[in-house]
Amino acid sequence: MSEAFDLKKIIWNCRRGMLELDVILIPFAQQHFSSLDEVEQRIFVDLLEEADPDLFNWLMGHGEPEQASFANMIKRIRELMNIH
Repeated sequence: MSEAFDLKKIIWNCRRGMLELDVILIPFAQQHFSSLDEVEQRIFVDLLEEADPDLFNWLMGHGEPEQASFANMIKRIRELMNIH
């Protein structure tokens, strides 16, 4: 059974307490979320539950999440959003 995600809600959840995260996560959701497969979409939605400092560190390459699926999603976001 396929899970339907509300893209507007996801984009709203990309609005964080840190501008640095907003400028990465919102465009990623707008431009790439619909092209992710259902499993990747679930991982991205779950990733948004993580704390802002952790997300920031992972996206800036200052660490990596322990959960392999999160690490793969962070890598994909960094690649698609051209973060080096």
